[in-house]
Amino acid sequence: MTILDNAEQATPAVTFYGKMLTFSRLQITTSDLSIIDAQLGAMLSNKTSNIPVLIDSDVEQDLPALVDLLWSWGLQPIGVVKGLLEQQARSQRLAIFPADGKRIERILPSKKTALQTPVAQPADSSTATEGAERFAETNTNTLNAAVMTPETLISAEQITSLIYDQMLRSGQSLNHVGGDLILTNSINSGAEAITDNSLHVYGRAQGRLVAGATGDKDARIFCQAFNPSLVSVAGTYCLRDNLPAHVIDKSVQVRFVEGEGLVFKVMEDI
Repeated sequence: MTILDNAEQATPAVTFYGKMLTFSRLQITTSDLSIIDAQLGAMLSNKTSNIPVLIDSDVEQDLPALVDLLWSWGLQPIGVVKGLLEQQARSQRLAIFPADGKRIERILPSKKTALQTPVAQPADSSTATEGAERFAETNTNTLNAAVMTPETLISAEQITSLIYDQMLRSGQSLNHVGGDLILTNSINSGAEAITDNSLHVYGRAQGRLVAGATGDKDARIFCQAFNPSLVSVAGTYCLRDNLPAHVIDKSVQVRFVEGEGLVFKVMEDI
């Protein structure tokens, strides 16, 4: 998160911002590479698909050999699911993803200080744009100001919500890890709001809405006026054309239900 002084307009060297990425999960139940090779040959029509894949194996693997095999078929391994292959993945510098329904451990503040004014980031560049964010941690019905300090790793039980008061404009991306993301204004088409917990929008919600971004199936989305281009909870998503017609422009709750996928509920009916 970049904090800019009014007199300073320097471009940060490194910026985190959200993007929806598409990759496939490759579930493997054997360590026999010849069997894997044969089945890939039956599944893939060519070796130039360039599909990013996440390796999910319930048996031990020779991970370097498996990665080489996948690359030979045009697949691009980007990481593994946490478990048996975790140690090998670290040595191979591959990403380690949480198992279903688990959150990535959060980086949270260790100190509470006065409110500062961070900025929302553009969805397609690292240049800082206008915006104001507030962090608030709930503790026995008392809201205390908080500033994110990435140096300190704290238990996932400590949750820091973020309140954003400005309109999220087209091209902007607001990405929050560590608690609910609460927008008191609207999200324009072409913008995106992403959080690993629940997302609340008290204005008109267009653009891309993502809750439970690291796999939390208990996360929900609450919108005052629901009309997004994409909505996603815990990795399950729905595009605008596939949304139920009766929820458009209504006050809506979205949640994930195992076996059903995304469930949309007009809050007047709750």
